[in-house]
Amino acid sequence: MSKTPLPDGLRFAFGTLTVLPVKVTRWDRAAARGGMLCAPVAGLVVGAGAALVGVALLAMGAGPLLAAVATAAVPAALTRGLHLDGLADTADGLGSGKPAEDALRIMKQSDIGPFGVITLLFVLLAQVAALFQAYDTSWARGAFAALVSATAARLALTLAARAGVPPARPEGLGAAVAGTVPVRGALLVAAAVVGAAAGGGALVGTYDMVRGAVAVVAACAVAELLLRHCTRRFGGVTGDVFGGLAETAATTALVVLSLG
Repeated sequence: MSKTPLPDGLRFAFGTLTVLPVKVTRWDRAAARGGMLCAPVAGLVVGAGAALVGVALLAMGAGPLLAAVATAAVPAALTRGLHLDGLADTADGLGSGKPAEDALRIMKQSDIGPFGVITLLFVLLAQVAALFQAYDTSWARGAFAALVSATAARLALTLAARAGVPPARPEGLGAAVAGTVPVRGALLVAAAVVGAAAGGGALVGTYDMVRGAVAVVAACAVAELLLRHCTRRFGGVTGDVFGGLAETAATTALVVLSLG
């Protein structure tokens, strides 16, 4: 099995998961494996951009609500709304109640159905509400929430791309990355992200160390439940499912960080 140099993995991660001007130089299974292993790094950069905008608004005199809205908007802008679109399409497919083939066809359509609209509405409201609560406490907790949620969202993609998870279609981004990541590698990346979240939380406050680690674990657990449901329902994963997993994990992390 060939190994992917780190730069190729990073290029794949940033080139497929963000709108940053990074050219994907390789589009093969080895590059996809490296890219999915590096996905949390792309999430960290996205989260840092979101946190920077939120904190900058607070420094200019804006209130925590505006900072929360802007922080939630930055990840959408840095992905061209790709993950939110995937969440909406996945909700429409699951909500249709139709057989896998018909549900996948619904997900592939360009329009958004009622299930997708309702899901987007409540997910974005939850994200803004959780971020508002964090910023209302302190700018540091708001920034920490932005970093953890964005990183956890991409960690969910690493775990979903592990070996044994099949693609639902033979083409598309889902098929390109499905099953590329060794289970052991995915678990090592997950452990590293949990440890980093705990370490970052320790800089904010004593209880934030625990909250940070729990938020990542909870995000991955909820995303795993959705992944298993989608795999049973659709016969595998698609690019839309990956987007849905990312938004689900991000929202879960934010909700956990808002508790206590």
